[in-house]
Amino acid sequence: MVATCMVVAVGVYLLGLYLKSGAEWRSNLSLSLNKKKKPIRVYMDGCFDMMHYGHCNALRQASALGDQLVVGVVSDDEIIANKGPPVTPVHERMIMVNAVKWVDEVISDAPYAITEDFMKKLFYEYNIDYIIHGDDPCVLPDGTDAYALAKKAGRYKQIKRTEGVSSTDIVGRMLLCTRERSISDSHNHSSLQRQFSHGHSQKFEEGGSGSGTRVSHFLPTSRRIVQFSNGKGPGQDARIVYIDGAFDLFHAGHVELAQALGDFLLVGIYSDQIVSAKRGAHRPIMNLHERSLSVLACQYVDEVIIGAPWEVSKDMVTTFNISSVVHGTVAENNDFLKEKDNPYAVPISMDIFQVLDSPLDITTTTIIKRIVSNHEAYQKRNQKKAESERMYYEDKTYVSGD
Repeated sequence: MVATCMVVAVGVYLLGLYLKSGAEWRSNLSLSLNKKKKPIRVYMDGCFDMMHYGHCNALRQASALGDQLVVGVVSDDEIIANKGPPVTPVHERMIMVNAVKWVDEVISDAPYAITEDFMKKLFYEYNIDYIIHGDDPCVLPDGTDAYALAKKAGRYKQIKRTEGVSSTDIVGRMLLCTRERSISDSHNHSSLQRQFSHGHSQKFEEGGSGSGTRVSHFLPTSRRIVQFSNGKGPGQDARIVYIDGAFDLFHAGHVELAQALGDFLLVGIYSDQIVSAKRGAHRPIMNLHERSLSVLACQYVDEVIIGAPWEVSKDMVTTFNISSVVHGTVAENNDFLKEKDNPYAVPISMDIFQVLDSPLDITTTTIIKRIVSNHEAYQKRNQKKAESERMYYEDKTYVSGD
């Protein structure tokens, strides 16, 4: 019996050791797995001035390189020092970046260049694994690469730039579009127009009903639209809110209004022909597909109607199961209630029309006026950018890869 008890005791002891070691092993395995599951955090910075679908596509690509995307928005002072005055102030640019569906976190007042101190802050405070930028040059006033330190640290990744659009090009479109309204200033504007338009001729879209819309170099594809789309329909009991407009130069005012709307936000985007007929031959600045992608990139937007009709019909309300049609108090034209053919007559008669206070007093015209009133400053900004890029490409040290 004594021997039997000793055998049992030894067995229990060994079993305890086995269970303990097994628990430790499982704990170590769990820690190891948790380390492997650490999210990859990527960082991308930019001015994001007059934010457009090219910026959004860059953020989409950057997001695909990691699990969490942190975005740095360059301060006004840094932009002025390195490029010239921004068109949109930092608080508007912050609203725009925060609204992009692929962005997880935003850092305000980021530096224009990745300094050693800021790079360490990114790595150790924000736990950034990689710094991302497009394949277009980002140069400092002295012609050096703004991302040289990140490349040297081996923590740099590159994405492809979206062809066909840039903030510089959009400024050019606006200046070209205002030429008919500024005859007395045409001499002062002409050199700037040539610079910003990259020498492109002043061609217009065919079939535009006399539209002054400049030809875009953007070629829309179904794949790109799918990349920007949520791909999800409304839930069974979702309250579908509809808002329509040109949404030209999609801006912070649009975003702030959209943020406050409904369970499922459906946005109607007017065709180029409708915008030209209602706003004048100089509109829109951005064509229909460019405007559609900019709106789709907003996290508050669930779906868009590309080329929406001017009038909201009963058939449209029924087809899309629209619960509410809304309109902001700040718009290019709010005289529709006085018009004989009120585009919202049907939703008004159905008692589903609502006018909401717009959080910001900004329209596309506001942004155009900023450009025109500061055209000399933007001329200097463009000249500075061209000179910096020339120095960048002539830098033999960079070209050799040292």
